[in-house]
Amino acid sequence: MSDGPAVQRSAFEGLLVPAAFEPMPKPGPNDWLANHPEKGQTFDDFVRSRPNKPDARHSTIYLQPLGTFDLGPLKEFTEAFFMMPVVVQPPLDLKSARITSRKNPYTGQQQLLTTDILTFLRRQLPPDAFCMLGITTIDLYPDPAWNFVFGQAALRDRVGVYSFARYGGDGTKMFFQRSCRVIAHETSHMFGIEHCVFYRCVLNGSNHLAESDARPMHLCPVDLRKLQWSVGFDAIERYRRLHAVCQRAGFNEEAGWYEREIRRCGKS
Repeated sequence: MSDGPAVQRSAFEGLLVPAAFEPMPKPGPNDWLANHPEKGQTFDDFVRSRPNKPDARHSTIYLQPLGTFDLGPLKEFTEAFFMMPVVVQPPLDLKSARITSRKNPYTGQQQLLTTDILTFLRRQLPPDAFCMLGITTIDLYPDPAWNFVFGQAALRDRVGVYSFARYGGDGTKMFFQRSCRVIAHETSHMFGIEHCVFYRCVLNGSNHLAESDARPMHLCPVDLRKLQWSVGFDAIERYRRLHAVCQRAGFNEEAGWYEREIRRCGKS
């Protein structure tokens, strides 16, 4: 049952509650906005851009593991975050897919060529796919001249690939938190949502791991409105599903944030 328009509005008007949504602080010298100035994308800017939007024919998010590894809460987090069906494809045999690989000339670490992966994903895109995302624990590079890249996307083709190779080393729970944060951030770009400069938000750009870890796992009201316009979900039901997922995954800080927001919205 829907909670009604008044409660829905409350979810989008979180900007009136400073404790819930923190304005973006001034960036440090090595932070994203200090090196990549962005004016920000308002809701009207977003709509005018005519972004990709799910419809009756293209309504499923596909995750394509490149190799075999533990996905943890990634599937159910993605389903709750975007309120769309998520299908995990069988792990890809990289040899049969003929993905170019190399050893990084500086680290000796195995890397996969992103352009080959995007070409493969375009050919494999299911008819009902809104987008298809390759995910891997192997490092990536986009061109022989590059050292590495975290990921790459072809937005209009609705395919992307992202690596979690550089997000480990701090325990399993932190690895899965970082992985969920990456999926939320990068998949949101598939909807045409740009980096957020208004509030602390999972859509904030990041230049380094510490800055990435400082981002919350949730959307600010500006970007929540964009995603809701695209998908048409009940915002409070989405909060409830994300709260349950975060509780099960042990993401206690984020689960607490959703619990407080659900309580606040219910009183509005």
